[in-house]
Amino acid sequence: MSEAKVEHVGEDRHAGEVITTPGTLDAEGFKALFRGHPGGVAVITAEGPDGPVALTATSVASVSVEPPMLIFSVSTLSSAAPAILSADTIVVHLLDAADLPLAKLASTSGVDRFANTSTWTRLTTGEPLFPGVRAWTRCAIVSRLEAGGSTVIVAHALQGETNRGPEGDEPLVYHNRTWHKLGEPSRIS
Repeated sequence: MSEAKVEHVGEDRHAGEVITTPGTLDAEGFKALFRGHPGGVAVITAEGPDGPVALTATSVASVSVEPPMLIFSVSTLSSAAPAILSADTIVVHLLDAADLPLAKLASTSGVDRFANTSTWTRLTTGEPLFPGVRAWTRCAIVSRLEAGGSTVIVAHALQGETNRGPEGDEPLVYHNRTWHKLGEPSRIS
């Protein structure tokens, strides 16, 4: 066991108190750690050599406004990984609760995510787009960084659209292996 000095003072802790913490964090412990950390839900699409691909991601985050940049990670275990990792451009779809069926579709293994041609189209630049989502952005991939069993993608947002106003949005969040929506009842401040 290693010791860590407490930096945050909570109701049960005192400044300077030394607590005992485990020395290492294994894969299961790491997954449990992040199960308690909610993430916004997005669907990433790209055009691959065998057609369009999609995956659901909770790792999308904005990193810069000037220029507009975002990041996300792709697991090497994802069937969409090879196409997304080799793409020059992708589309990031930011979802709200009304888009739950799309989030589930893009996270389900072994299904044709583009079988229903009435739910998606292509941008004039060729990328697959699910146009009914809350917001989307077409991005150019500018950097890839291998990180364990995943690759972190840095992308420059080139164009996009917001389809629903802030009054009607109920953002979709993934927390502890379940889908949740944020709304007025979840507001705490």
